[in-house]
Amino acid sequence: MILTNSRERSRFLRFATVGIIGAVVDFGVFNLLTLLAGFPAVPSSIISFLMAVLSNFLWNRYWTYPDSRSKSLPNQVVQFGLVSFIGLAIRTPLFAWLEPNLVRSASRLLISTAIGKSFTPTFIGHNFSLAIAVLVVMLWNFYANRFWTYSDVS
Repeated sequence: MILTNSRERSRFLRFATVGIIGAVVDFGVFNLLTLLAGFPAVPSSIISFLMAVLSNFLWNRYWTYPDSRSKSLPNQVVQFGLVSFIGLAIRTPLFAWLEPNLVRSASRLLISTAIGKSFTPTFIGHNFSLAIAVLVVMLWNFYANRFWTYSDVS
């Protein structure tokens, strides 16, 4: 579908751009909560995810799928929310499993260098875990939203 249909390819690129914006929101909120506010990583991951979902819905509704108007806004919000909730259900255990393992791995790999002082093993482990989880959930979100939330787009 994406490889052979230029319109779908364009939508996917817009969706990916929206995803990048969402990732900036996600990583920004996550790091503000964990580094500045001292919140635990898993709850911070959930809060940052919800903020990114809000951003992604607005961008996707008005930019990626502007021709999706036969469904009401409340209907699309519910559908997008359900897809995102399933994405969160995929992401949270994946993040919770990856995070301690990647923090440990980063601790073993980093030696006392300038990089090690600026980017701690915890920071690296948190952000790599989040990046992997974001990429996995992005694929789920694109296909589920394309074929359900925005199914009215030809």
